[in-house]
Amino acid sequence: MSGTKTLTDLGLAARGGAPAGITGLSVDSRAAAPGHLFAALPGVRAHGAGFVPQALERGAVAVLTDAEGAALCGEAVAAAGAALIVSDEPRAALARAAALWSGAQPRVMAAVTGTNGKTSVASFLRQIWIALGHRAVNLGTTGVEGAWETPLRHTTPEPITLHRVLAEAAAAGVTHAAMEASSHGLDQRRLDGVVLTAAGFSSFSQDHLDYHPDLDAYFDAKAGLFARVLGEEGAAVVNLDAERGFDMAAIARARGQRVIGVGRGPEADLRLVAQRCDPQGQELRLSWGGAAYQAKLGLVGDFQAWNAALAAGLAIACGDAPGRVMAALPALETVRGRMQLAAARTNGAGVYVDYAHTPDAVATALRALRPHVMGRLVAVIGAGGDRDAAKRPLMGAAAMAEADHVIVTDDNPRSEDPATIRAEVMEGAPDAEEVGDRAEAILRAVAALGPGDALLIAGKGHETGQEIAGVTYPFDDAEQASLAVAALEGRTA
Repeated sequence: MSGTKTLTDLGLAARGGAPAGITGLSVDSRAAAPGHLFAALPGVRAHGAGFVPQALERGAVAVLTDAEGAALCGEAVAAAGAALIVSDEPRAALARAAALWSGAQPRVMAAVTGTNGKTSVASFLRQIWIALGHRAVNLGTTGVEGAWETPLRHTTPEPITLHRVLAEAAAAGVTHAAMEASSHGLDQRRLDGVVLTAAGFSSFSQDHLDYHPDLDAYFDAKAGLFARVLGEEGAAVVNLDAERGFDMAAIARARGQRVIGVGRGPEADLRLVAQRCDPQGQELRLSWGGAAYQAKLGLVGDFQAWNAALAAGLAIACGDAPGRVMAALPALETVRGRMQLAAARTNGAGVYVDYAHTPDAVATALRALRPHVMGRLVAVIGAGGDRDAAKRPLMGAAAMAEADHVIVTDDNPRSEDPATIRAEVMEGAPDAEEVGDRAEAILRAVAALGPGDALLIAGKGHETGQEIAGVTYPFDDAEQASLAVAALEGRTA
């Protein structure tokens, strides 16, 4: 990753300027340094070409951009004697250049996309791999975890960071890596330089319509994992029970990819034959290749069966023996903030924290928790600011349809008025209780729990901060649940 490379080494050709020896790549002009290739990419609010002068002042010797960017910064690039690379798809060109610059990744790579389940599937796959003796990691919302660890700012990092992390992981001896593929990351071509052995599809429902123009565009972004990133020789592992699961399988088959279907129906290759829930978890009966397997999972929520099965399918697709993969399932542990048992009252009531932040995810989480609960099901929900506002009343309605009592509170209001967001959620949940302060909402909900009841605190999951008016305050749902139980029962959290 060190030294100098030519533009040809990075798969690029200059339109003008002296041939450049490249010493590094940057997408932030503040990070540009002597010898860098600066990628001036089109953005939502501004074009990166506006920052080219700063990058050149800091020593950049080449600029990668599109035709619009070239028109904006061409004169400055020429005056500096720098190389100008113009591409119809500058993001894809940057992703490929970043891969060639870093030059290494773990030998076996798998990626999973879906509205919900990405983090759990990636973590479960990493846990299976480690149980089978591989040095493995998962990358995504919770950073890089496993045999080698480092934090990440985004679920799917921009290509320069992504390939640097993959190369560092490979240098640390990591042989297997599972990564989350967000719709933003796929749409912005961040994964285009990654060589995948297999890819998975977990679920599809409304989300991120603040970014994607409609649901079809959202689906197309996710489908890019199979239509573009995963090679023809790769394996596609698809949840056929998910909405548009069969559509995604058809896209993969059209590319010539091997498709492994997961689900309850006869079309599934890895079939969920039976499932039985109890207060501590669930028992699964699975079928693969004519053989039956039984697995006791310490995971609450029936959707975790699909997540575990999808992870098993990916492990099999990547070359591990089915019997050994199935034997590893009982040891799977839940991901922090994903149907996590955060606290329990002495009367047996449980408090769970989950990242559910879409209408479908809220409904799915509550429905999945119901078979494990003998008493009432209580939900604390909210909605984030500066995000898809159309889903807010739908989230309220989803909670009201599945829970016995709902409290609407603040999530991450960001720059919006918290009361306005709560009112929009309440449109779908007119009989819900409104408590603006999230800590108070959690305390009230915990106080209301009787024997056999359960509480789901939805929305923030693993997050450790609450963003209000540009300031992020420390806030951890699981910690607040423990504090509430301790305060109500007079014991130390």
